[in-house]
Amino acid sequence: MPPRSATDAARSVPGPDAEHRPDPRRWRALSVTLVVGFMTLLDVSIVSVALPSLQTDLGATPATVQWVVSGYALTFGLVLVPAGRLGDAFGRRRLFLAGLAGFVLASAAAGAAPSIGWLVAARLVQGLAAGCLAPQNSALIQQLFRGAERGRAFGLFGATVGISTAVGPVAGGAILGLASGPDGWRWLFYVNVPIGVVAFVLALRLLPPGGGGRRGRVDGVGVLLLGAGALAVLFPLVQAEAGGLSRLWWLFGVGAALLAAFVAWERRVVARDGDPVFDPRLVTRTRGYGIGAALGTVYFVGFSGIWLVFALFFQTGLGYTPLQSGLAVTPFALGSATAAVVAGRLVERYGRRLTVLGLAGVMVGLTAAAVVLLLVPPSAAGWAIAPALLLGGIGGGFVISPNITMTLRDVPVAMAGSAGGGLQTAQRFGAAVGTAALPGLFYLVLSATDDYPAAAAAGLAVSVLGAGAALVLGLVDLGRSRAEEAAEQEAAEHEAAEHEAADDDAHGHAHAWHH
Repeated sequence: MPPRSATDAARSVPGPDAEHRPDPRRWRALSVTLVVGFMTLLDVSIVSVALPSLQTDLGATPATVQWVVSGYALTFGLVLVPAGRLGDAFGRRRLFLAGLAGFVLASAAAGAAPSIGWLVAARLVQGLAAGCLAPQNSALIQQLFRGAERGRAFGLFGATVGISTAVGPVAGGAILGLASGPDGWRWLFYVNVPIGVVAFVLALRLLPPGGGGRRGRVDGVGVLLLGAGALAVLFPLVQAEAGGLSRLWWLFGVGAALLAAFVAWERRVVARDGDPVFDPRLVTRTRGYGIGAALGTVYFVGFSGIWLVFALFFQTGLGYTPLQSGLAVTPFALGSATAAVVAGRLVERYGRRLTVLGLAGVMVGLTAAAVVLLLVPPSAAGWAIAPALLLGGIGGGFVISPNITMTLRDVPVAMAGSAGGGLQTAQRFGAAVGTAALPGLFYLVLSATDDYPAAAAAGLAVSVLGAGAALVLGLVDLGRSRAEEAAEQEAAEHEAAEHEAADDDAHGHAHAWHH
């Protein structure tokens, strides 16, 4: 018997879409999960503006303090796919509540950290908890919403992803500005505690029980292969500041071999009608998933790394405070927030065209920002760059939100957790590459030229290249979608013509019989 597709595999799951009864509390439940998602994703970038003061207060080396950012990103990315599968199997509400409790406790521990070692350990646990939460967000949208409502919900989710990453430096700078003093950085973590406690109480009341109905044995071998492979690829990247790329480059080959073994194992599990950690048919047979995940990966290379470049340029190069550095990139956050909300309402109508338009806007905006930094006096850079960042932000708002919707909209509900985890893992891989490559390039150009604007412009150039690669993928998907639409329209017209011919024949026979 031929292997079933991802969609076919989900048809035997109880509770198909046709029997779906809308939960009256679904929009309130969504608001709670989005607040939590915003908080966890904000922690990826909010700490970047505090690294100089944090390094001074704790007496840490630059390589060690970098683990405060990269350690969180590492554990976050490692647990996404297994956590999504566990949510599918044992209940998304249960995984969400457990992850939220762990995140709040780890945030409190990070805020109270007496040493850099304690802080890094707390951040590793915090990343694990955040990784448990993230795939439940997209999976709960699949579970709670259908049709046009699902598109709007994914639009809000995509807006949350884009805004939280972009606004992190602004929020971090504001908190450090209000909580001045040697321990001001601790409030970057303490602020999560009251928000998380309130969210936990609301989630306990509002989130629906149960998962997607696809219960079964968890694939332990798949979890180990995926975790080891992801760790081998990510570890040299998060160690880039300490020379990880030159010392640990051989781990990339090990990681590639382990991930290839993971794919082969998952195919074997599927062939035996088992429950894989990540079903390969999501990539090969679910429309839009594979290319959407690839687009998100290459886009996040530039999108995530550029905030560290801006923080280094404005704080180290121009002497800005963390708050001033955050405010300098506020136009991007404002543009992204506004456009993402609009894109969530338009994605069902315009689809991949929104992504293509947004990527073009990002490329133009970031190219203009690089030119401005090279041409204007450093004293005017913060103001002069604002229009270019606003344009780039508007473009970014039209990228992330529609891409998430387009990538996940045809995924079966029973596989929503692992699919969302897979998509976000791909984005985390891209973010890890970007946060390692862009600051590394910044320092490389700076050491060669002693020119901060040139170093920042080099980082922006890599972001433009990432957006360009994503644009190529978007155009390929757009062309394929148009070809599919044309084929479907031609088939519909052909079927209509056959029906019309059949009706004419029947009418002719009836007329002849009557006479």
